[in-house]
Amino acid sequence: MRIAVFASGNGSNFQALADYLSKKGLEASIDWLFCDQPAAYVLKRAVALDVPADCFSPKEFESKKEYEEAILHKLKEKKIDLIVLAGYMRIIGPVLLENYDKRIINIHPSLLPSFPGLHGIRDAFEAGVKETGVTIHYIDQGVDTGPIIRQEKVRIEQEDTFDSLEEKIHRVEHRIYPEVISEIIENGGYLK
Repeated sequence: MRIAVFASGNGSNFQALADYLSKKGLEASIDWLFCDQPAAYVLKRAVALDVPADCFSPKEFESKKEYEEAILHKLKEKKIDLIVLAGYMRIIGPVLLENYDKRIINIHPSLLPSFPGLHGIRDAFEAGVKETGVTIHYIDQGVDTGPIIRQEKVRIEQEDTFDSLEEKIHRVEHRIYPEVISEIIENGGYLK
């Protein structure tokens, strides 16, 4: 299975997935990294891992449709089977959704449907809830609304700070995202 990872930032989930796949010996590989931020550290990770990468901004295109068509062209050129969003900070539009239906997965740092959007960890922390977690889900036309594949709870202790909670969330993400992707690979591309 040929995998593309879309990322916008540091790329710690990209790194965790690459490390997991290299150890696990699955019939899968990360064949392309797409990034929309030219200064993102994930691009350095891709170079270190010898993963082909491209970076272009939506500002370079007349419309979101043209932007996604350029991405789709690269996906088809590289014969990508599965798209893994790993800190990709853009909403996936109709062009990619129609061509990769149930083949785009995302990880979100909360127990959806609670605390959707950009600041799941901060929103849960500031709300004073006793637990939050991590959700892996398929992408649909909504924001953080697609069918849930897996969730894992993370307890918020009284002594937790925002930083310690963020660290706990990242540890869970780095463990379960590769596991779920491995299950998807072993099941031929889709989990119910």
